[in-house]
Amino acid sequence: MHVFVAGGSGVLGRRLVPRLVARGHRVTATTTSKAKVRLLDEMGATGVVMDGLDAASVGTAVASAQPDVIVHQMTAISMTHAGKPDIKHPDKWFAITNRLRTEGTDNLLAAAQAAGVPHFVAQGYASWNGEPRGGWVKTETDPPNLMPGTASHPLLLALKEAEDKVLEAGGAVMRYGSFYGPGAMDDQVTLLRKRQYPLVGDGAGYMSWIHLDDAASATVLAVEKKATGTFNVVDDEPAPASQWLPYMAECAGAKKPRRVPVWLARLLAGDQAVVMMTSGRGFSNAKAKRELGWTPHYPSWRQGFKEVLA
Repeated sequence: MHVFVAGGSGVLGRRLVPRLVARGHRVTATTTSKAKVRLLDEMGATGVVMDGLDAASVGTAVASAQPDVIVHQMTAISMTHAGKPDIKHPDKWFAITNRLRTEGTDNLLAAAQAAGVPHFVAQGYASWNGEPRGGWVKTETDPPNLMPGTASHPLLLALKEAEDKVLEAGGAVMRYGSFYGPGAMDDQVTLLRKRQYPLVGDGAGYMSWIHLDDAASATVLAVEKKATGTFNVVDDEPAPASQWLPYMAECAGAKKPRRVPVWLARLLAGDQAVVMMTSGRGFSNAKAKRELGWTPHYPSWRQGFKEVLA
């Protein structure tokens, strides 16, 4: 197939594009930077400069490519995550990414319709953001936690709106867990080594993780199987912060994380940090395994952290 990867030079795009090429697909991949076109070409794709927030730019790129499927991986995370993460103000930290997930999704879907592209696959999120009631592990049928009234609400609402639009168009949404792998967790490791990444409260909140290569392999399967619907693309072991955070520190050669009370964490780091570590819900990958025939190479973050951070 001819696959159009919007956001091909991002942290996941760099793992996805070579896999698609290796599977025999022709790939057009976009970037916002002329300097990164060569990188995409070196991965075996045809690199194109495109502004996901400019409807005309998106329409021209898609019409010129005439692909069989569009894969939406556009974020501005690589630009906004430079330096210390601002988890207290995710509304500001993710402002451009939120626009790419709303306006950018609209632009890609409109371009797909105009060019007659029959299939659409988009990036979603399934890490700690399951509804904070009931069991600790959620499926695709459980509602997300939108955290109304907090600085995280715009981010979580943008994810839901993008997902709803893609599903209405008959596409697939890959709800990735928290990424780890090359270039995906450098900021977290830096904070751990500075002892600036504490455990909040009892650390009972669950999170789901996924290695970039496993996220890419699931996405390739969704493309090839012309999948529709939502899929939680996470590893086999959703786990509480009290388990994964100290283990991450150990693998990174950092001292054991400090523990801070909930009231202090909310004051210093905001509501999202508190929810993630005290009441977050992880996700099940059973549907992705069953319907896509997918098996993660890294079934647990325990194996993955050890290998990536060694």
